Amino acid sequence: MKLPGRAWLEFEVQESGPGRSLVRQTAMFDPLGLASLAYWHGIYPLHVRIFAGILRALARQGEMRASRRQAVLHQSESTSACID
Repeated sequence: MKLPGRAWLEFEVQESGPGRSLVRQTAMFDPLGLASLAYWHGIYPLHVRIFAGILRALARQGEMRASRRQAVLHQSESTSACID
């Protein structure tokens, strides 16, 4: 993506309890001049929506994976109970 400056998106993930995580998303922009700074502030509302969508998608993926993991664990427990 061509930008009037340097930009990066950083994610930090911390465990926040059993089976829970806290994801911190930080968008950073190093503008090249006043026009670049105006560009960043001009598209800020759009970025807020995009970045929120990214976090929602990550949360959905995490929940789906956790559900699948629980289903596999439950299935293996059921199988081992039948074998005993």
